[in-house]
Amino acid sequence: MGERDDYKFLQIRDAIASINQKVNLIGAIIEFGLPKKTRGTDWFCTLKIIDESYPKPGISVNIFASSMENLPRISSLGDIIQLSRVVMKTHHGEVNAVFNKAFSSFALYEGKNGGDFVPYQCSTRYHHRDRDSKFVLGLRKWLADFQVDEGPNSFLFLREIKEGERANLVCKVLHICEICEHEWMAFVWDGTDSPPLGIETKLENETDNPLPLQVEPKPLPRDLLCTFPTVGTILRVIIDKGNEKHVLHLLTAGKWVRFLNILCEVHEGLWHGVLTPFTKIRYMSDDNRLIVGCQRSYNERLSLELGRIPYWCFPWCSQLTEVDYDHVPFVTIMDVLTCSQVTAKFKCIVRVVAALPWRVEDFCSHLGTYMIRLTIEDPTARIHAFLFDEDGDKFFGGRSSIDALTRKRNKLLGVAVNDDGKEIEDAARKPPWVQCCIKSYYLDKNNTWGTRHYRIFGTKLVD
Repeated sequence: MGERDDYKFLQIRDAIASINQKVNLIGAIIEFGLPKKTRGTDWFCTLKIIDESYPKPGISVNIFASSMENLPRISSLGDIIQLSRVVMKTHHGEVNAVFNKAFSSFALYEGKNGGDFVPYQCSTRYHHRDRDSKFVLGLRKWLADFQVDEGPNSFLFLREIKEGERANLVCKVLHICEICEHEWMAFVWDGTDSPPLGIETKLENETDNPLPLQVEPKPLPRDLLCTFPTVGTILRVIIDKGNEKHVLHLLTAGKWVRFLNILCEVHEGLWHGVLTPFTKIRYMSDDNRLIVGCQRSYNERLSLELGRIPYWCFPWCSQLTEVDYDHVPFVTIMDVLTCSQVTAKFKCIVRVVAALPWRVEDFCSHLGTYMIRLTIEDPTARIHAFLFDEDGDKFFGGRSSIDALTRKRNKLLGVAVNDDGKEIEDAARKPPWVQCCIKSYYLDKNNTWGTRHYRIFGTKLVD
């Protein structure tokens, strides 16, 4: 390719027929793969670009550089990349473009809303040409009315994820924060409830190693929680160290995004996602039909009388408990956490995943009154709720024998037992969904802000 050929851009449709040739391309970036180390000393990332000649499925571009800093740092999906002297190759029957650090170059421009023709990043070998702006302008005009066709079966809801598997998810980004030094987390949501998990920890672990209430090391401030939806699981997504430079600016709070190959993992009964080197982030327009469908399903759920009960307890929860407040509508634990009134009463459907103390012999204090801390959860959150005194008497039906209390505890916490009623070693616990009434209150006499606690009342465990 000579200097005069540098002024010639091929449409993607024509470039895919130019195998083993150097070509110039310009396209909109609809997909970005996280940077990875090669087997040598280089770094590479994969982009997928489209143009008017090839809007579906687009073509992959593999970009190699001597360091992560020399890779394209895309400001926003949908931005435009200009590529010079990339080589067209085939791999497993698919055509892709390969960016060689020795002779290729790139320049990045703002997408359809861009106002100038100055690249915001370019490689060292890039040379500006007067005609570049013409091609950028043409692509921006086409992008103004373009919508990506996602295909009907190309993604999962959060309610469909499975432990240890990779998933394609369409989610709304609610928040991004640094949970500890150089470790970042995104909070994403799609309006559905993630599957309930078996609890692998033993009951006795609660004394020295209690189940965490959230994935992040410290709970989020309550004023931030109040901005989150109160129905549907909020998935924590961990961003691997080193990738924050290439990811954080692509995850804007309030925007929807599509993750490809996000790893779904579980820690102590809590779901989280991981952005790995195999994860890609895909462009989505605000009026995408997948987004519209998610929002419509969520609104329909809110309109239902029982829309706030967990998806996984339909058609109804277990009959293990009875409550006094049948006339009160069900709410989620997130509703409880974010309620503006501190002293308030609620009715929820939850799972009891831990108890402290765990031994039924220790459920009562030396004064003979119940004093138990239960860890309860639903798809929206996990909290501690206490059983005290007369509420404990009502819950357990007065002072029961050790055997009767053990049987009730095992049912409530989903302990697997054999035909003789003895606990099965190393079996995961599967707590049932149960109704309970929850009271929120201030712990101290001064009603100090920030000391909100929760107590179970008006609930009876049926043997």
